[in-house]
Amino acid sequence: MRTLRLLLVTPTFHGYHRSIARAFGSRGYEVMTHCYDAFESFPDKLRNKARFELPARLGFDGHAHAETWATRRALAVLREAQPDRVVVIKGDTLGGEFWHHLDEHRTPRILWLYDDLRRHRFTDEFLRKVGPVVSYARAEAQQLCARGIQSTFVPNAFDPDLTSPSARRSGEIVFVGARYANRVDLLTQLGKAGLPVRAYGRQWSHHLFDRLRTWELARPSVPAERDIPLQRAYAVQAEAAAAVNIHGPQAGLAMRTFEVPGMGGLQLADRQDVGEFYDVGKEVLVFESASELVELAVRAQRDHVWSERIREAGRRRSLAHHTFAHRIAEVDALWV
Repeated sequence: MRTLRLLLVTPTFHGYHRSIARAFGSRGYEVMTHCYDAFESFPDKLRNKARFELPARLGFDGHAHAETWATRRALAVLREAQPDRVVVIKGDTLGGEFWHHLDEHRTPRILWLYDDLRRHRFTDEFLRKVGPVVSYARAEAQQLCARGIQSTFVPNAFDPDLTSPSARRSGEIVFVGARYANRVDLLTQLGKAGLPVRAYGRQWSHHLFDRLRTWELARPSVPAERDIPLQRAYAVQAEAAAAVNIHGPQAGLAMRTFEVPGMGGLQLADRQDVGEFYDVGKEVLVFESASELVELAVRAQRDHVWSERIREAGRRRSLAHHTFAHRIAEVDALWV
């Protein structure tokens, strides 16, 4: 039997596509990956800043230019690869020509939305026609189904093959991710309580280059580091006394929900619905206020027997149920 060729069309977004590709490969596919928003050269990056990001900062919509550029590149890959199946992640920068090509060649496709619906440009009419839709948020998958759209909830995951857990402990309370007001507030309060806090990411970094490329000069007074690769983020969160999982305005649970316990880290999460996946108090910890977060962080630093027990239990649960291999098995069952 011939090996099926699967084309993964995806944003670069921290390199998660590599974990997804590996998981599909382990199911017997010949996987090809195309990152539709990849800027491979310095001139491309400058072009993106000038043509897309700057106009957006000034209130203009540069989507049409981005769509033309991304669609042309994706179509070229699609025509050359001639895949048997296509998985598109997010993909709302891809224009009608791309989807028309899939329709014309009757190529089975799955659209995977691992971001909120409000951050996409898809219409309900398009989503009804495109094929199976996967959402990372249960509530949004249910909303789509209620609107007549074939949709399945598949939560985020972690990749146990990316790196191995470490017995090292940094003693810090860390956060890795974008900067939102609620995150600034909570990390600031941890710092005021005397806890060693550190944030990672370009929006936190005090480095001049990061201030310029994010179009902001001001930074909160939170100790911070620059962007780190996903593999390093796995390690940083695992080695910390605790890793804080503070969600922004999003419907689903973040990747770090599964990454922190998956790597044997101690997770302090801000949402009770993490209890759908982990035993709260035994595998992860949940806080409902800044004072409760401070209390848990202090104990995480002082009570190593307690924290190590939670770490071990969280890792066992993650390996048994929450890897990308588990998620891809669910996605792979959706082909029409």
